Amino acid sequence: MTHFNENQLSEMPTRQRAQFINSLSGYKSANLVGTIDNAGQTNLAMISSVVHLGASPALMGFIVRPNTVTRHTLENIEQTNQYTINQVNSSIWQQAHQTSARYDKSQSEFSETGLSPFYIAGVSAPFVAESELKYSLELQQIIPIELNGTLFVIGKITNVICNTSVIKQDGYIDIEAIDTVAISGLDSYHQTRRLSRLSYAKPESMTQQIPLDGM
Repeated sequence: MTHFNENQLSEMPTRQRAQFINSLSGYKSANLVGTIDNAGQTNLAMISSVVHLGASPALMGFIVRPNTVTRHTLENIEQTNQYTINQVNSSIWQQAHQTSARYDKSQSEFSETGLSPFYIAGVSAPFVAESELKYSLELQQIIPIELNGTLFVIGKITNVICNTSVIKQDGYIDIEAIDTVAISGLDSYHQTRRLSRLSYAKPESMTQQIPLDGM
């Protein structure tokens, strides 16, 4: 085992430190955030920081890096108050990663990567047609994180689009059945293998494995 102290971490080359620290959190979700500006220019961005904040109301959050440079995703969300989150699957992971390239504002990541925009009534922001699980959100709050200049974007889920067959009786969504992938570090993509589902943990009894179809 190797021990890195705070000084050794700070002395690492910038890119090496970024990759190293990003790997510490383990597997992260791979999602594409779809946005559009008031002029109709679409944007698509890979985000690995999406986190569930609550089910009632249904809230999701994600981190935007410091806006020391132009952040098209953030600008579009601030303009329209709407955006979509689209899970990445094994069919589109390379195209999804390509959206992290620094395209100009006039270039849409949809056309640059070959992904297809998809729209529904009442939502101005584009979904990714190739994503098997996607949802739209309405901006609720943007919280500045003073420690590092990042921003925490919080949205309320307004629509969910998913294949009915992967939604189980108790509401669990079988994301392995739609080949959802995960990210580790900055650039490593993974397919997962479920061990099992477990029953609700109670102090008076040990958890039990439960069937995939729900309890």
